[in-house]
Amino acid sequence: MTARIDHLVTSGTFSLDGQTFDVDNNVWIVGDDSECVVIDAPHDASVIADAIGDRRLLAVLATHAHDDHVRVAPELADRFGAPILLHADDLPVWRLTHPGRSPERELKDGDVFTVAGTDLRVLHTPGHSPGAVCFYAPELETVFTGDTLFHGGPGATGRSFSDFGTIIDSIRDRLLTLPAETRVLTGHGESTTIEEEAPHLEEWIARGH
Repeated sequence: MTARIDHLVTSGTFSLDGQTFDVDNNVWIVGDDSECVVIDAPHDASVIADAIGDRRLLAVLATHAHDDHVRVAPELADRFGAPILLHADDLPVWRLTHPGRSPERELKDGDVFTVAGTDLRVLHTPGHSPGAVCFYAPELETVFTGDTLFHGGPGATGRSFSDFGTIIDSIRDRLLTLPAETRVLTGHGESTTIEEEAPHLEEWIARGH
């Protein structure tokens, strides 16, 4: 039996470079009735905890360290006795929000995290931030892209720690090479598929942002 995917939306703010914006964030919980992982922990630990229930939380997996994706990660992790996992290249971003706390483990490209018998493969996809990653679950025909790829194009690259050329390379080389039917579950907004987004790569490059 493969894992299932539960979906929450939580609301709060995103702050960087002296600006603050209201945002709605997707939270993805992957697992079964006994164990799970949480992909990103944005704004409200209690809401996420309620969705976890009495399951064992194996880890809080961070797609990247912007504050609207990790703000309640320590609170949630401590509540369930679970580790926080983040790519090391995003530690400078993480410290903007949690200067006194470090993630317990580093995510590395190629790592495989297994939950409820289902593998989540770590794809390092820098660009939106240096340590941005996606989690690919082949058995679920799903990739969790955080803010790297959305319905309609790449994540934002106009702020500190980001680079447009790098995110385009990540999307082209790491995501658009996945099977066409792969569902793309994003950090914000609606889901999409690799098949739906792939034809638009050159448009995004021409747009340049």
